[in-house]
Amino acid sequence: MAPAPTTSGDVPNFTPTDYAKFFGAGALAATLTHGAATPIDVVKTRIQVDDAMKGLNMIKAGRKIVAGEGARALLTGFGPTAVGYLVQGGGKFMGYEFFKKQFITLAGSPETATKHRTAIYLGASSTAEFFADIALCPLEATRIRLVSQRGFASGLLPGFMRLAREEGFRGFYSGFVPLLCKQVPYAIGQFTVHEAAVEAIYRMIGPERKARLTHLESTGVELTSGVVAGVAAAVLSHPADTLLSAINKGAGDPKQSATSKLFSLAREFGPKRLLLTGLGPRVVMTCGLVAGQFVIYAQCKTLVGAPPGIEIHKEE
Repeated sequence: MAPAPTTSGDVPNFTPTDYAKFFGAGALAATLTHGAATPIDVVKTRIQVDDAMKGLNMIKAGRKIVAGEGARALLTGFGPTAVGYLVQGGGKFMGYEFFKKQFITLAGSPETATKHRTAIYLGASSTAEFFADIALCPLEATRIRLVSQRGFASGLLPGFMRLAREEGFRGFYSGFVPLLCKQVPYAIGQFTVHEAAVEAIYRMIGPERKARLTHLESTGVELTSGVVAGVAAAVLSHPADTLLSAINKGAGDPKQSATSKLFSLAREFGPKRLLLTGLGPRVVMTCGLVAGQFVIYAQCKTLVGAPPGIEIHKEE
């Protein structure tokens, strides 16, 4: 389903049912893609936080994990990943549609909104991600403990309960600031670059060709723009992703605040480790995640009869 272009005074009104459909489509898109990427994420996390994995590429690290712990180890953290991103993905996609509409309305007119579309994309994606991360953080903390601390717990519920029992609220949200530093740039890359890539493609093919796009061709646009957005999301969020993995493993001075830990560990790790260690697997994983999410989101919206999102592209 093509996005709904805006015209003067014509900003669609979404109902609570529409937002529920956005949430459901986003939840399914995120949990399916993140769940499928669990083995890659396990390898990436171990490369980031396990000294024994330093310098290994994705394939060698994966083989070492399987040889030492069995193939089942590659699915460590699947439960928290699936549940966490079910909630986070739904909130993020629904929130983006909601806040994008609010910012377009605040702009005063679709024409003004189009002039300031990048700021609207940035604001909508950042705000949506902030609220989605409140729900995600406890499950993400549990997932990283399961992945980085072998033997921590046997699964989602035991791990969640142990973390709640031993560390409580602080344990769940000790990585909230680093999580925001990771997820907000990720969302900016995902949505803002996706919008820019889609706009560039439509501008290149022209409005007449755009109107004649088949379902398969529209899916190709989503995939292509999703891959471009995935690279941006991976690069922008990777330094904080490395720090978050370390913090949830227990690195840093426990007396420090999360923000202080963030800066202390950043100095300790240095630019090279923050920017490059584990980046290759993360780019591969994130391209698949982002492209897959946009395709699944679009398909699910069509299946449930959700309205198209608001389009403020400048294609001419």
